[in-house]
Amino acid sequence: MLSERQPHTFVLIAVLLALSGILFFAGLGDMGLTDRDEGRNAEAGREMFASGDLVTPTFNGELRVAKPVFVYWLMTLSYHALGVSEFAARTPSAVFGVALILMQFLFLSRLRGPAVGFSGALMLLLNIEILALGRMAITDSVLIFFTTLSLYGFWLGLHESGAGRHWIWGFYVGMAAATLTKGPVGFLVPLLTAALYLTATRRWAIFWQRGFPLAGTAVLLLLAAPWYAAMLTIHGDAYSSQARVHTVGRFLAPMEGHGAGIWFYIPVLLLGFFPWSLLLPAAFARTYASWKTRHQPTGETVGAQGSHDTERSGDELEWFAALWLIGTFIFFSLSSTRLPHYIGPLFPAASLLAALYWSRALKDPNTKGIRGSIHAITGVGYLVAIGFACLPTIYAKFAGKLVKEFPLAVDFHLGIGPYVGAGVVLLSMALISYFGLSEERRGTAFGIAGGAVATVFLIAVFTVIPGINRYAIAPPQELAYAAGVNLDPSDQFIAFGTTRPSIAFYSQRKVIFIPSNERDRLIAALAQPGRTMILLQEALRDSLPKEAATFQPVLKRHGYILLASQPMVTVPETSQQPAPSKPLGH
Repeated sequence: MLSERQPHTFVLIAVLLALSGILFFAGLGDMGLTDRDEGRNAEAGREMFASGDLVTPTFNGELRVAKPVFVYWLMTLSYHALGVSEFAARTPSAVFGVALILMQFLFLSRLRGPAVGFSGALMLLLNIEILALGRMAITDSVLIFFTTLSLYGFWLGLHESGAGRHWIWGFYVGMAAATLTKGPVGFLVPLLTAALYLTATRRWAIFWQRGFPLAGTAVLLLLAAPWYAAMLTIHGDAYSSQARVHTVGRFLAPMEGHGAGIWFYIPVLLLGFFPWSLLLPAAFARTYASWKTRHQPTGETVGAQGSHDTERSGDELEWFAALWLIGTFIFFSLSSTRLPHYIGPLFPAASLLAALYWSRALKDPNTKGIRGSIHAITGVGYLVAIGFACLPTIYAKFAGKLVKEFPLAVDFHLGIGPYVGAGVVLLSMALISYFGLSEERRGTAFGIAGGAVATVFLIAVFTVIPGINRYAIAPPQELAYAAGVNLDPSDQFIAFGTTRPSIAFYSQRKVIFIPSNERDRLIAALAQPGRTMILLQEALRDSLPKEAATFQPVLKRHGYILLASQPMVTVPETSQQPAPSKPLGH
């Protein structure tokens, strides 16, 4: 199809694979698991790996239904291949992050050529949201891949002729895998987008002809339903009642305090997709103007002439991306529980829309809105740089409020990283303004913007995060690892005053989590026979009941202490990095 451009295309693919591989995998296992989601997911995957039960996810030995099973299957495979570690827990997200970038390039290249495909893939890669999600042991990177696969399959199946129409099966397979990854949202996002597009373009009749809706639905159910049926059969109401809480309940009412205002996702999209987010207003305006000019096409020639019918469907890709973005944004905004990563499934659409607009601006320097977009990027960029420079001061001012979870917060400093990042952003914004406002050299601004994102991200990974890990994340995890090494299965391990799920992952055993205000539970646990270890903050030691008076301190780490009812046999040697960052084994 692109025979004369294949060498160029292969070079672009190689560049994307190398860059995404570095950004997703560099230092991937150097930081301890963050709580709560990473700790819960990694441990659920480890318990599935240890038990061999590939149907029922558990956390700390109890049924876990907050997320379906697919990511745990991926983690189990990763643990088999790489051993149990932070790196292995995060590998599925990183692998699917790389795959998402490659898919974005291939899809957009197929429709608009390698140059546009390359810019669209880089926009999808070089933003803080996708980079963060691709480096965490959570479901979202995998979810985004499959919802995107579903919608790209839908588009190609509807618009390609001949054998190309079989891409439509990706629509159903992607929804099935996404549903096994994160529940109903896995099929709701693709269905909502497809319904909006078919309604807006009046193509429902063509979808019924080309979309195999009945057979496709059967494929979707055949792939996704068996696991849900198995869980209902095995666990009955224990599964169904909890599943409703984490799906319908999460949508109707805020969970775990995540109930921000309805405008929450506007700054999330602005900063999470920066700098490309500032291209979106002009891109939307251009798309809407195109819609008004062409009105609503009947679609009677779609399929007959394929996806390259520029007279009839040349702008429809922009319409499709805009509807995908708007529909998904509104859907998650209407949900009562709101978290920054929830809107991840719209980022491929945002990248697609921004890349198509940017390509027009390069071809036509007078494209409406492009100069205003450049000014907006640099304006917000200068504010971001100021924010970076102020981070150490802001942190020092509020550090005292973090000591409950971070005992040495007031003794920790962010270091030089924020200042270096601020300098990179300032210089980049000046160069973007210089090149972006020049009609002849505008393309250079793209490389500068993308380079700035990659540079600042790597600065954070290698200068800021290690300190945060050493003082805030790793200490209780190192002690949990030491407890797991020394306790027998019949012994007790108590986490007092902390509910960090990652403690279960590092100790590789059942943990008794007891809040600091539940002393009666602690007293009852201490009355049990056998050896017991208690992990807690040093500041809480004086609040322990007299039943723990004979417990001896075994290890201390940056404000945390591990107590034992009997002397510990083995004290594992640990460096500044958490011991669990090495493979934990079975």
